[in-house]
Amino acid sequence: MQVGIRKWLGVLCLLAAPAAVLAQAASTGPAPACPEKNLLYWQAFPPGGESDLSARHQQVVLKKKCPAIDTIIQYKAGAGGGLMWAQINSLPGDGLNVVGINLPHIVFQPIEGEVQYKTADITPVFWFHYTPDILVVPVSSPYKTFAEFIAAAKKEPGKMNLGGSGLNSANHAAHARLNAAFGIKSTYVPYKGTGDMSMAVVGGQIDGAMTYTPFAIANKAKVRPLAVAMDKRHPLMPDVPTFRELGVDWVDGAYRGIGVPKSTPPEARKRLSDLFAALNGDPEMKELAAKNGFELVNVGLGDMDGFMKERTRVYVEGARMLGLGKK
Repeated sequence: MQVGIRKWLGVLCLLAAPAAVLAQAASTGPAPACPEKNLLYWQAFPPGGESDLSARHQQVVLKKKCPAIDTIIQYKAGAGGGLMWAQINSLPGDGLNVVGINLPHIVFQPIEGEVQYKTADITPVFWFHYTPDILVVPVSSPYKTFAEFIAAAKKEPGKMNLGGSGLNSANHAAHARLNAAFGIKSTYVPYKGTGDMSMAVVGGQIDGAMTYTPFAIANKAKVRPLAVAMDKRHPLMPDVPTFRELGVDWVDGAYRGIGVPKSTPPEARKRLSDLFAALNGDPEMKELAAKNGFELVNVGLGDMDGFMKERTRVYVEGARMLGLGKK
């Protein structure tokens, strides 16, 4: 397992680094066309998590750009996002129904085989941001440093409980990676979403969580971050070491984007891709992302095939090496 995890991390080191590679400015060309009617934005996770927060940011900026329309956020949570993604192609392909999607979730979950969709059933049109992995503990935790946390986990294997959002998700993968990379055995406790997990972590019902940077920033007075999976320290958390500093070349997290039903015509897909690129390029969106821990990326239709092929290859290899999906 140790050889496998090092190879997995090495692959990710070369191919992840999204903030440096993909955080390019969105097009500054002509303003994209506004939707003709209200946009129905379907969320695969409950309110209160990173997907919901990012959708709220987009709702605000889209209203500024297109005052005549509203973004109506709908929730259909379950199966770590898999419930909504299994139903994406039953929605009208009218260019007005969009669904929040996540990587690596939409690759890992079909490998597990307990969801009713395949990766090929999902039609991404734009990936708009990335959230790095981070290990946090409640502020009341006795563990002040990453070294103290690891020492405690090694002293009592299997006792440490770490929460995360969903099964076969970025958090689940990060938990498995943490165990393998640092030679510990902790237990993963899945929740429907980060919002559901929040009270358990903050209230000290679990020992900590493998989560994302926005959660640590939003709860900075309630949790203590111990290590972050970035190439350098986060500017809002300058005292938190990176996993690279701790000896593991780990730079990874979760991507969020929008997908559409397969019946959505190519021209409607292009309009939506351009629209969300314009949202990413808005100064207000950049400010909201920066202060909440989101790393903006811009992967539109022109780059989509290559991006999805490469990420799918990496995640399939990672799932095999980490043992995700094994019964």
